Order: sequence, then C-alpha cells, then structure tokens
Amino acid sequence: MNRCPITYEPCGEALYSQTGLRSLSPNIKYLHDFPYDAEQQRREAVIRSAKMSIQGVQPKLSVLLNARAGLFEIVDRGGRFIIKPQHSLFPNLPENEGLTMQLAGLCGIDAPLSGLIRCTDGTWSYFIRRFDRVRHNSKVPLEDFTQLGGFSRDTKYNSSMENVVKVLDKFCTFPIIEKVKLFKRSLFNFLVGNEDMHLKNFSLITRDGKIELAPAYDFLSSTVAFLALDKRLETIEEIALPLHGKKRNLTRKDWVTYFGKEHLFIPDKIINQVLEDFSEASIVWRTRIEQSFLPQEHKEHYHELLAARFATLALRYQD
Repeated sequence: MNRCPITYEPCGEALYSQTGLRSLSPNIKYLHDFPYDAEQQRREAVIRSAKMSIQGVQPKLSVLLNARAGLFEIVDRGGRFIIKPQHSLFPNLPENEGLTMQLAGLCGIDAPLSGLIRCTDGTWSYFIRRFDRVRHNSKVPLEDFTQLGGFSRDTKYNSSMENVVKVLDKFCTFPIIEKVKLFKRSLFNFLVGNEDMHLKNFSLITRDGKIELAPAYDFLSSTVAFLALDKRLETIEEIALPLHGKKRNLTRKDWVTYFGKEHLFIPDKIINQVLEDFSEASIVWRTRIEQSFLPQEHKEHYHELLAARFATLALRYQD
C-alpha cells in the first residue's frame, strides 16, 4: 500500500491521496509526474536563476499548478509553488525537507502546504506553496532579516540570535507573540538539526495590517544529511547564528534560561508549555519518521539525533 507524499495517509495503489490532491486545488483530479528528471531540473534552475526572485544554495524552480492538466509547469515569474530537486551532493534532501516540514506542522508551527512530487526518473522533488502570493498573484509584503538588519546575502551568517530578537522588537506589531514563535522555532531547529538557519531564513510578513514572522520555510535536517556522509554528530555545528557566543555544545541553560527568559522575556509557564508540546509531539514524530520517504539509514540518523537533542533539553524522545 502506498502512502501519500503530501499527507502521509495510506492511499492504496494510488500515488497521491484525494485529500492530498484537494489540498493542492479543489479542481485537480490527478497529478502527473513532474516532466523533468533531477539533472534536468538542476540545469533549468541554473539557466533561469537570473530571471527568478527565488535564490539560495539549493536549486529551486518556480512553478504554477495547471489543475486541469494535473501538472506542475515551470515559469520564470509569478509561480505559486517552489520545487527543489534532488541535490547533486547531498542525497535525499527533498525527502528530508518534506519530512522536517511535516514535523514542524505536527508541533504547531505555522508551515505552508508542502510535500513531494514524483519526477520522470522516479526520484522525488520537494514542493512548497508560496505564502507571499495571494489571489491574482499579487505579492504580500515580505522582508527577510538580511534586509531588515542591514546585511547582505554574503553576510547572512554575520549576526546572532540575540540580534534576531532585536529585529522582532523593532518591527513586529506584537513582539511578545512573535518572540514565543521564535523560541519554539529555534528549539525545533535545534532538535531536528537544522544548523543552517541564517538571516535569510527568517522573514517578516505583513498581513491584515500586522507585521509578524512569516510561516516556516527551509526547515530541513542538515545534520541528518551530514551524518549520511559519515560525519560524526559531535563535529557538526548546532546552529547557524551563534547564541550566547556559541554555535556548538549548546545546553538547556543556554536555550531556556539565557535565550527564553533573559532575552525573549517569556514567562516560565509558556516556556514549560513549549517544552511539553515537543515532548508530546515526539510520539507522533517517531511514527512520522518511519512513514517518511527517507532511506532507512537516514531514518535511523534522525532518531539518533532527536534522542541526543531531546536529552540536551532534559526532555525524553518518547517511544
């Protein structure tokens, strides 16, 4: 029996569940394979990079969904979805990101619709619906923290988590609400091993006159990707922007006392609730990882990582 790569629910002999298809569009009845193999997608991403507004280390394609034809189509401008193909150096990054975004949603983090699309060579590519586009393809005001903090693409690592907090204080409509979101997302990325959350992976969005943190994006376990290349867990950085002057060997005290209480000024009751959310979610996470499209070796690395990081926070990665 197949499992839907969008919803993870069983879908019999079909490739996608009806629920998964309807989440893409109420008018879609089937979804054809993306008509490019992984190498062709990477080549298209390079060719079109100068024309597209989306950039980054991972190859990306801007696409529209043709619901009537049941097909994603590449466009230079105005795409409503982003597709990321298999990486040439790090195996199974689409499966990794698809799973990690699922885990984020399961613990209450605002995550856009995302999933996997099968390609002509049988590989999976990752897709995510753009949250900075609305009806008639008009843009929603969105600025990442390099822009807001006066940095550039080349200096996106030259900041700190303390400075990220200052951006929230300066620009957000209700900073305390966004600080709780930041705390939860930061702990999540520490737990899942997303050590590449640089300034461009934080953004503020303006909706209904309110400036707030944009929905989550670029959440993947780079640590699992490194472990699959035979790197040791203790040699991998834990965070892209230093916290308390450190990128490695972070402790519960660094996260809870120093960051949560002293810099974000979050009350103990809310901090404890965030930690409890993760403890409860870990039960579902374990199942979702086993249901994922990652190879078994990567699943084992993910479990190993979570057990270690949960222990660092004095939490239990539950069976």
